[in-house]
Amino acid sequence: MGIAERKTRQKLELRTRILDAARRIVMREGFAALSMRKIADAIEYSPATLYLHFESRDAIARALCAEGYAQLLASFEPLTAIADPAERLKAIGRAYVAFGVAHPETYRLIFMEDPSYTGAALGGDAGADEGDSADHADDKAFRLIIESIDALKADGRLPDAPEAPDSQVCAEAFWATMHGIVALHLTCPVFPRAPLDAVVNAALVAWFGAGNAKTAAHKDEASGEGATPAQTQQADKPSKSHRAASTKAKSA
Repeated sequence: MGIAERKTRQKLELRTRILDAARRIVMREGFAALSMRKIADAIEYSPATLYLHFESRDAIARALCAEGYAQLLASFEPLTAIADPAERLKAIGRAYVAFGVAHPETYRLIFMEDPSYTGAALGGDAGADEGDSADHADDKAFRLIIESIDALKADGRLPDAPEAPDSQVCAEAFWATMHGIVALHLTCPVFPRAPLDAVVNAALVAWFGAGNAKTAAHKDEASGEGATPAQTQQADKPSKSHRAASTKAKSA
């Protein structure tokens, strides 16, 4: 290994140590406790050394957000093997909430601390400062959700009429539903009163049930299925004008 390669490796190792120390501080004490000096003390380097790798505390926070978001994405990836798109989306929703509950400080940092941190995690310009790939994590996460929604529309299990929201909007609404559950759980001590799993399941049932019921109603209306016996009997009866026309034709 040449001198240049050794220096590059040492630089990467120190950067990893900085982020590991920062992550431990955030998880143990919360983001408010994070400072360049505290990180430097944890790794036994001077604060000036940290600035050779990160220009500020915010830069470290953005890097932590990007890593945390990648971890969230990793929890989604095994779920692509679920064939049924509705069950796949439900599994994604449960995995999302489970991540937020298991990693509260990381979740707060990504989604509830500073919009610029969220932008970095989801592949914004801030994340590019740390050498992130152009294939951003949020593209993969939303693509997985959108593909599942597209499959549900193709199966007729979600509305696909011109006035129905497109798949991108549906994906954002689905994400917002799961985020709301996590955010309330982290910030409101009395939420939820019911077991968290029950709340998540109810939200998923409501989210899918409304679309399925509406789609089923449209299908039944178009096919005549689902009508009451009285409605069916009335539909089978010829109209007055039709009976009059028939009588006139016979007498002629």
